Amino acid sequence: MMVSGRERGGFMAKNLKLKSARASKDMSQKALAEAVGVTRQTMNAIENGDYNPSLKLCISICKVLNKTLDELFWEDYLDE
Repeated sequence: MMVSGRERGGFMAKNLKLKSARASKDMSQKALAEAVGVTRQTMNAIENGDYNPSLKLCISICKVLNKTLDELFWEDYLDE
């Protein structure tokens, strides 16, 4: 299992699934960050692939967005 944002080919992938799920709940980065106990800058870094969140933080994000870990953080490299 690979987590979105992990280094791949010299760059880190953006987490567009997270951004989309957040937007579909009409939540700002700041609102989601406050709900999971991190800064807006941390949430921005996660979405931009600049920060690889802990499993605990991933689970917290999933709970707030009502999504599974697979839905937000799984990357299937076979499809690329």
